[in-house]
Amino acid sequence: MIWLEMTAEKDGLFEDPNFKADDSALFSDYTTPLSRLTGKVTWLRPKQICKSPCLFPDDFTEAYPKQGILGDCWLLCACNMLLKSRYLLDQVMPPGQCVWGKRGYTGQFWFQFWRNGHWTKVQIDDRLPCINNTLCFSRCHSPMAFWVALLEKAYAKLHGSYERLWAGQVCEAVVDLSGGVAERWSLKKSVNTPGGKSLFPELSEEMRKQSYISCCVHEAPMGASEQGQFHALNVMEWKDVKTSAGAQVQLLQIRNPWGRRCWEGAWTERGSGWTLLDPSCSADLLGHTKEGEFWVDEMEFRQKFDEVTVGYPISEDHCLQSIYTGSLLTHTQQIGGSWVKGHSAGGCRNNSSYSSNPKFWLKVREGGEVLMSLLQHGPWSSLYNSQKRKSVGNTPQHPYYQAIALHVWKVPSEVDCMVISGTVCPVTSCVPHAHSQEISVQCRLPPAGYVILPSTYQPDCSAEYTLTIAQKIPRKAISCQERLGQAVQETSHVCVMGL
Repeated sequence: MIWLEMTAEKDGLFEDPNFKADDSALFSDYTTPLSRLTGKVTWLRPKQICKSPCLFPDDFTEAYPKQGILGDCWLLCACNMLLKSRYLLDQVMPPGQCVWGKRGYTGQFWFQFWRNGHWTKVQIDDRLPCINNTLCFSRCHSPMAFWVALLEKAYAKLHGSYERLWAGQVCEAVVDLSGGVAERWSLKKSVNTPGGKSLFPELSEEMRKQSYISCCVHEAPMGASEQGQFHALNVMEWKDVKTSAGAQVQLLQIRNPWGRRCWEGAWTERGSGWTLLDPSCSADLLGHTKEGEFWVDEMEFRQKFDEVTVGYPISEDHCLQSIYTGSLLTHTQQIGGSWVKGHSAGGCRNNSSYSSNPKFWLKVREGGEVLMSLLQHGPWSSLYNSQKRKSVGNTPQHPYYQAIALHVWKVPSEVDCMVISGTVCPVTSCVPHAHSQEISVQCRLPPAGYVILPSTYQPDCSAEYTLTIAQKIPRKAISCQERLGQAVQETSHVCVMGL
């Protein structure tokens, strides 16, 4: 973990010298609409904004994020995941921090984010950007709750500025706030949904309740064109209801981080869809609809939304839970690696150098569900420029993510791992290469030996990554060895080893 010391001012309240309360914290390159705020923002502590600030309101439904003038709906949608899991919330925002009005309060808070394969600690002061004495970026629905605004500031510090949060992917924020795995499915291309099938049958009713689900539109929602061409929203609830005629309808409750119901359709507050249901059912569903929430049916959902992000639930034992089977993947192993130019950066299967990519020997002794994820390490933000910057070989980390993929082959023995050819079809893979922070492959593997090969699309692209393998097997039955060239001891259900 990286620890940055704070400096105390004479009034006893901390002011962070590494993320100053000025334009340097707001802007990186002045290329987004945020640049219009130059010189207009004041920085206030919560006690200067309201009389009795708190982290969380007594009514937890008032703790949901509400988007300000910063385009970080993708982050706020992931923040809703923390409100579903006390375990994850305590992981990201450790409990016991001294707050306003309490003895020992110093104006300092700290958060943890999953970055490059480990939890990274970020400390901040509680001076927040305001216009006219009101928070100008994200806030809670309760004006007295400040957990969202503080988390957003810590995440901005991690990235180098608030401006760098203007656009992003929900799946990346989900990983950063959970240390887990998220999958992204297209609703327009059936091949991108699991197994090429309809999205909804893939998620059981139980998993719909436990999984974190977000949906995105690539064009502005109806009635909200001023917000641009990308917006992320949360799927809060699923309801199977019957019409008065006996037909079954699946309804999804959507939360808009703008905090308003910018939507038109059959299931809006005065929509025609409610007339199809029993009046008591309609009144019940509408009565549980909060500010910024609305309902859509499955057909409308598929027509209006472009993609879905699903985050794997994580147990208090930090075990991933499969979104396909509901099983706890009780054994997880993480292995760090790198692609090095001229040595182990062979590129995609179209290149003759493909077999020079890193290889991992996987021994499955008891068949079952296996989840593999490849997390590529991003560049450190300007926050850490004072620290020693990591490099791969002699090449500094690339400032953008590479297009990456995972392929898995069945092989007779460990020796055969060294002669993998790009012309032989793998048993499973993630296709195609994607410019993503993380990609994953979920499959069922029978007992056998396999080789896992992570690759970038272009050859000679240096980068670091973390490979994660998770399976439902007893922890006691696992022993893994990572030393290069050492024979794998077949005393476990699954053994993973770098070659």
